[in-house]
Amino acid sequence: MKDTSKNRKTELYIRLKTAIMTLELRPGADLDEAKLSEESGLSRTPLREVLRQLAGEGYVDLRENRGARVSEMSHMTLRDFFLAAPMIYGAVLQLAAKNATSAQIAQLKEAQETFRAALRSGSGADRAMANNHFHEITGEMADNIYLLPSFQRLLIDHARIGMTFYRPRDARMAENLDEASTQHDAIIAAIAAGDEAKAGQLAIDHWNLSRDQIELFVMPAGLDLPLGSVARTPPA
Repeated sequence: MKDTSKNRKTELYIRLKTAIMTLELRPGADLDEAKLSEESGLSRTPLREVLRQLAGEGYVDLRENRGARVSEMSHMTLRDFFLAAPMIYGAVLQLAAKNATSAQIAQLKEAQETFRAALRSGSGADRAMANNHFHEITGEMADNIYLLPSFQRLLIDHARIGMTFYRPRDARMAENLDEASTQHDAIIAAIAAGDEAKAGQLAIDHWNLSRDQIELFVMPAGLDLPLGSVARTPPA
């Protein structure tokens, strides 16, 4: 019975984590705990344990007397994301090149194969999650107790914001996906060689590749118009 409850908790944790990062559950959405309890077969206590774990990792917010909701993505959240992302990615990859084990490098190569497969035949959500797993491994490679929590929190919003990048709408965006895969290969090579400077530069290059598409999450192309340029209907 104990193992059954543990398995159900793990399944619910993974399901909610994936739904949040792929925008199946939108930022700020309320979580219906009664419905989750019924669907997962978990009573209130183990359900709350799962939600507390997700809250501790930045996926959900727990509000007193108001239940849980998916973590918000406010203007300040997005501002902080764009400021911090290149610095944190750079630090992580430099430390990964310094500290990675051969077993972790093998895991990273396997994650890259999964990412390639998702690019060929997966959905936007498949691609985003495969990319997220690739970068999760680099965070583990960095092996820094201060940096890792910040990096893991960053990956949540990078996955959510990056859904735009992984649903290409034109040839240029599709080419950028291929380039992202090529950069993953270069990142693996730099880490395997222990080249910290190269790994740090690749982090910046990788960030710059997706930055324009990520910005579409904030300002869709159709809204990117000069102030006052929209034709107005003259008053009757």
